[in-house]
Amino acid sequence: MEQLKGVDWTVIILTCQYKDSVQVFQRELEVRQKREQIPARTLLLAVEDPETRVGSGGATLNALLVAAEHLSARAGFTVVTSDVLHSAWILILHMGRDFPFNDCGRAFTCLPVENPQAPVEAMICNLDCLLDIMSHRLGPGSPPGVWVCSTDMLLSVPANPGISWDGFRGARVIALPGSTTYARNHGVYLTDPQDFVLDIYYQGTEAEIQQCARPDGRVPLVSGIVFFSVETAEHLLATHVSPPLDACTYMGLDSGARPVQLSLFFDILLCMARNVSREDFLVGRPPKMGQGDANITGYLQGARMELWQELRDQPLTMAYIPDGSYSYVTSSASEFLHILTFPGAAGAQVVYSQVEARQLLEPGSSVISCLLEGPVQLAPGSVLQHCHLRGPIHCRAGCFLSGLDMAQSEALHGLELRDLVLQGHHVRLHGAPSRAYTLVGRLDSWERQGTGTYLNMSWSEFFQKTGVRDWDLWDPDTPPAERCLLSARLFPVLHPSRALGPQDMLWMLNPQEDGSEALRGWRACWRLSWEQLQPCLDRATALASRRDLFFCQALRKARHVLEARQDLSLRPMIRAAVLEGCAGPLLAMLDQIAAGAGDPGVAARALACVADVLGCMAEGQGGLRSGPAANPEWMQPFSYLECGDLARGVEALALERNKWLSRPALLVRAARHYEGAGQILIRQAVMSAQHFVSMEPVELPAPGQWVVAECPARVDFSGGWSDTPPLAYELGGAVLGLAVQVDGRRPIGARACRIPEPELWLAMGPQQDKMAMKMVCRSLDDLQDYCQPHAPGGGWQDQVGGLMPGIKVGRSRAQLPLKVEVEEITVPEGFIQKLNDHLLLVYTGKTRLARNLLQDVLRSWYARLPAVVQNAHSLVQHTEQCTDAFRQGSLPLLGQCLTSYWEQKKLMAPGCEPLAVRRMMDVLAPHVHGQSLAGAGGGGFLYLLTKEPQQKEALEAVLAKTEGLGNYSIHLVEVDAQGLSLKLLGSETST
Repeated sequence: MEQLKGVDWTVIILTCQYKDSVQVFQRELEVRQKREQIPARTLLLAVEDPETRVGSGGATLNALLVAAEHLSARAGFTVVTSDVLHSAWILILHMGRDFPFNDCGRAFTCLPVENPQAPVEAMICNLDCLLDIMSHRLGPGSPPGVWVCSTDMLLSVPANPGISWDGFRGARVIALPGSTTYARNHGVYLTDPQDFVLDIYYQGTEAEIQQCARPDGRVPLVSGIVFFSVETAEHLLATHVSPPLDACTYMGLDSGARPVQLSLFFDILLCMARNVSREDFLVGRPPKMGQGDANITGYLQGARMELWQELRDQPLTMAYIPDGSYSYVTSSASEFLHILTFPGAAGAQVVYSQVEARQLLEPGSSVISCLLEGPVQLAPGSVLQHCHLRGPIHCRAGCFLSGLDMAQSEALHGLELRDLVLQGHHVRLHGAPSRAYTLVGRLDSWERQGTGTYLNMSWSEFFQKTGVRDWDLWDPDTPPAERCLLSARLFPVLHPSRALGPQDMLWMLNPQEDGSEALRGWRACWRLSWEQLQPCLDRATALASRRDLFFCQALRKARHVLEARQDLSLRPMIRAAVLEGCAGPLLAMLDQIAAGAGDPGVAARALACVADVLGCMAEGQGGLRSGPAANPEWMQPFSYLECGDLARGVEALALERNKWLSRPALLVRAARHYEGAGQILIRQAVMSAQHFVSMEPVELPAPGQWVVAECPARVDFSGGWSDTPPLAYELGGAVLGLAVQVDGRRPIGARACRIPEPELWLAMGPQQDKMAMKMVCRSLDDLQDYCQPHAPGGGWQDQVGGLMPGIKVGRSRAQLPLKVEVEEITVPEGFIQKLNDHLLLVYTGKTRLARNLLQDVLRSWYARLPAVVQNAHSLVQHTEQCTDAFRQGSLPLLGQCLTSYWEQKKLMAPGCEPLAVRRMMDVLAPHVHGQSLAGAGGGGFLYLLTKEPQQKEALEAVLAKTEGLGNYSIHLVEVDAQGLSLKLLGSETST
């Protein structure tokens, strides 16, 4: 079934727990919009979500009000009206509460996955995965309304989950399958056979869970995703003006109303469940909410009464996705590490990271957005994230290290870390930026219930081992039930005389070494508990630090890709650097590579990458990338490159570049000149072929005596573009071509004679008596434009095709100096004549624009776009298959080769098939085994391998009946057995 198109959201709202995080996460949404994951017309809003005061239900109501308010304002209304919901698709994403393993919450937890097809290289967070799922899997097909999605879980949903929206009204919950064991600690839905929700159980009894089981024995888990129709959303929105529900919104809170805490599932949705009675609903579920305080209980009952009156008549249905999966991201370190690692994998997961000693990463470990220098060993079940470390460092099983940089590496040397979570945090203390470090055990619990542990041992054992006392961690009046990891003042945030580091926590692992001194230092610090530390976390700096590290490793990756000549595309990384404001460091690094390269091919690719950066900076404005590159301001840098002074030339290019960065038009023109500079280096690489060219002195012809050269045209049957520098010496080229006469003549020729004047007279034209261009060169200066990048360039197949007779394959290896070797293809007896009878040439009436096509192809090749790289390899492989078809003498096989070859050409140079040419090819298709445009395409000549012999007149009749073809003509073709010929006045010699 065809995948449904994505949802174009009208509004996306991300709710944030802390007021100072709103601006931070607003920027993150806008970054994703620039990456083209979110349509530009979508209204993006990050809003405060005081969930600890109003709960997930209150946060949903508040977000809905904010969305309606913004849409009303956009529509020109001066008051909030629910009418704006009728044509809107709204997505509310709840950030949830604090998360002990990521300062920015579960939504911004980076996952060990990459997207090679992404146009912009970026770390993939849980938020990105959920946005993709909501936009392209769950949302498509739904009517206007409001989607609500938690970000506290990991989801897997098939491409087309098969949700039907026919006749839908009310609200719909999305459920995914889970085991009855897993359901004991989660929520499940009870439904009737028509999928109407009867009840919702949270941590239900065994009997309740079994009652919910599907025929396959699995139960529908509460996934955290809900859809409200416009009608139901209007009913919900109406409650924001009714006390006490008005206290759930910012309007009520700003008016001084007492906050009321509501659950999205056990208040808003539960009142729509068919088996729930009014009395049971007003009591509340789970019962512990509001328990013990009569005033709070009455306040909540009043809120539920309002919800019951507004929503009770709205139907609640469930969409169950049996092929999906759901996993709530708990505060258990063991479960979190399991999410980030893949036990049983063939190797370590290394995502957006550069690792020097990769062999030290064991299968079942993960490295996410890190830069690791020297020996860093990672055992199965351990994860490094957002770290720049230098070994020797040894992490055994069960470790999670995050947010550490080079300054903290030494503290880890010599330690054997096991079952530990060590994190570096950016904090703000009374407005001043600082760093703090937390250390906990993998098995430690963040729950308040139970006896609790620290560093995987009981509190009593920890006190005995380290000398720490309970009064160091808790106030004397703290009740024993509240003395837990969350409230323990363990983590130093300020020392009176020095900067803090991991060592201020790591000493607890081996206190016998210098325990008393380390303990005194720890006690001298201002320390906070995890609860106290959360509001102090500097999330903006944390995200900026991650971004800096991401680009630090990305620059090293780019350097390695260029210097090692790898066929990996850097364009997604270039786009990311420009979007994130990191273009400057990238340009500087590319300059260094180009200036220091000993290989002109590496330098040319680096300059092409600079052109890509400048093109991205223009943001699609400023004109086409292909164009002239001969502005006088750039001639000085070009002259350095021409004389081989690469370092000086690159430096001069960078100085000139700085003058062209102010607006898009200048950026595009600068990009063209960098491509022109790359062409100079390409030409120097091609000139290395002169090592294989020898010349001998010959007797000069007499003055005035004409020398005439004639050569056949060439027809390429496979492999074209692989002969084009730099592909010819970076990939290696192989082209099968035919030397042909057209209408019984060799169509290409030249005449020359010696004259007494020290001048060079040049004339060019279609025929001897119709010279279209004439020029006279009287000095060397007249010849200096030979190096203009926009002058006509191309591959070696043109020379091979005309110089060498018959059917042949030209090949060049992936190396410099460039050497072209030619093999003549032996075909069955009589096949040449058969080929002559079936081969025709059609002038399409369209002038070729191969020069622009060439620039586009070279740009794509230097960017190493995966599709272009794969296609280039296929071109070379296809040549060998076409060679076999000639040796077999099979016209049908050759026709298949031509058809495949034309598809490859179109992949290589999109736009090379004009509409009129496509119309012509469609008309001719029933009469031919195969057909292709010669050379780069875009117009020019079409060659055909006809099914029947001698079809010139028949095909002329076919084309004559076709409208809109223009000034075409059909020509006879035959294989030339001589190649280039030279004639002197009155005599003839051939070579």
